[in-house]
Amino acid sequence: MRIAVVYFARQKREKMMEVSRGLARGFESAGHRVDILDGFLDPDTRLGTYEYIAMGCESLSLFTGKISGQIPVFLSNSGTLTGKRCFAFTIRQPFASSKALARLMKSMEKEGMLLKYSDILLSPGQAEVVGKNLGSAPDRRN
Repeated sequence: MRIAVVYFARQKREKMMEVSRGLARGFESAGHRVDILDGFLDPDTRLGTYEYIAMGCESLSLFTGKISGQIPVFLSNSGTLTGKRCFAFTIRQPFASSKALARLMKSMEKEGMLLKYSDILLSPGQAEVVGKNLGSAPDRRN
């Protein structure tokens, strides 16, 4: 299966990149081909060729869980996403992680994506385990 791991981060870019790499390693260990994409650096990427999309973002505020306004724009310019199976994730931040994840999921569902799983990830190691589990049981969990 061809998988895209897309992330949006400016403030905690390094941590988000490491978590995305961990997720990709988990998917690859289950035998999938994975591309890691920075949503800010690759805004014109077409996601229609991917069978599964993992998308992550950071919270831009401490309490409200605000996410980047680029995410809905990126999704609307990414081609036909209706019916694509996907996974939403964010990195652990005090107070705002759950709200940011909920806003990301709402943006993804607005484009017609089928959200199968979501999680707040703490570390690249945890992300790798999640990727391995999602990649090895495609019909059951994702």
